[in-house]
Amino acid sequence: MAKNKSRYVCSSCGSVSIKYQGKCFECGTWGSLIAESVTEVSQNSLTVTPTSVPIAKSLDEIELHEEKRWLTEISEFDRAIGGGIMPASVCLIGGEPGIGKSTLMLMIIPSFKENQVLYVSAEESLVQISSRARRMGITSKNLKLISETKLESILAVADQIKPLILIIDSIQTIFLAELESTPGSISQVRECASRLVRYAKENNVTTFIIGHITKEGSIAGPKSLEHIVDTVLQFEGESRYKYRILRALKNRFGSTNEIGVFEMNESGLAEVNNPSEIFLSERTLGISGSAIASPLEGSRPILTEVQALVAKTNYPVPQRVASGIDQKRLAILVAILEKRMGLPLWSSDIFLNIAGGFKITEPACDLAVAVAIVSSFKDIPLHALTVTIGEVGLAAELRAVPQIERRILEAEKLGFEQIIVPKNNYEKIVTKRPKIKVIPCKNLHEVLNAVG
Repeated sequence: MAKNKSRYVCSSCGSVSIKYQGKCFECGTWGSLIAESVTEVSQNSLTVTPTSVPIAKSLDEIELHEEKRWLTEISEFDRAIGGGIMPASVCLIGGEPGIGKSTLMLMIIPSFKENQVLYVSAEESLVQISSRARRMGITSKNLKLISETKLESILAVADQIKPLILIIDSIQTIFLAELESTPGSISQVRECASRLVRYAKENNVTTFIIGHITKEGSIAGPKSLEHIVDTVLQFEGESRYKYRILRALKNRFGSTNEIGVFEMNESGLAEVNNPSEIFLSERTLGISGSAIASPLEGSRPILTEVQALVAKTNYPVPQRVASGIDQKRLAILVAILEKRMGLPLWSSDIFLNIAGGFKITEPACDLAVAVAIVSSFKDIPLHALTVTIGEVGLAAELRAVPQIERRILEAEKLGFEQIIVPKNNYEKIVTKRPKIKVIPCKNLHEVLNAVG
């Protein structure tokens, strides 16, 4: 006979503990253990009968079927998801409240004019969704809307209309009646997501699941939620900026390096086909502390402005504040400038910002950060039409970066006159670019001499 027991599940990492403790010993988070009741199943019910044993097949016996991706009318979305939507896949879309997750889902609906789309809203009423869709100019007779939180009812409606696309908004607000825990709990989120994945695979229904994120920036719920889906897309952006970036964190059917760039306006989200022009559109010329970097997002180079402000401080411990770049990476570059270049930065506050709310993680932007700091410290503006590319080593040497020719082409297309690259990259450039001057440098000393 089944017995009811209690256990404690960490809301941060999903680990299970049999008794309450103030701290999760798996991830180290305090106050994250949540109680939930479970049913202990007897061992007799777990016995495997001969008819339930799966049949093993050799590799040669398995027939391969090439799946054709569905392209939407939103090229930036297709780029981020890996070249189009894979049929019968399950995609989890995370992001902060109000960033545009539901708007993005409404935007892809007109691409499926001849197929049924079921949009399940567990947070908003049908009137609210309809009003937003009409404001965005979206009209579709094949779009079916329901406002429901019970998963059993949602799957029953899906069985009736047999949609090609199923959209769940959001996973944290739906629940299974057979579970005693509240909606949004670890067990509810995990079990509801598992049922949706099973339904999608068995009925060939492409499913999009919208999920909230925690204050740390990860998708709410255990990590197992991200493991069971095929694709995880993260919607990034800040409320004070109008630009949004759709980034793939996991993709079983494509690359996780590509991003999609959108602009939030009054009618919804608009695609940004040339992000470099957008991020450089408000740049002020002739100001010290500004340098142009060329981070690579997948196969797309994006030129963006790195801004630095170095100011004297009267406090014994100077500030190191970074926005859009790793704080530890900034500390390393400052130490290199102090040790190798002899700059007395220990008595100055350093503030670094990537314009437009863009976030860069690639080491190829090290040189732009270092040059911007030196420019602000000496109060000497850089040449306005110069792009700097290179990874800075601890000995102040410049290391080669991948796909240098793509970055050079992007800088040339936007009208820049010169670009500084690592010497090892310059020697491997196959195609010469006469319209832009390529300056090879071995270390930071040569770079500072080149930029004046």
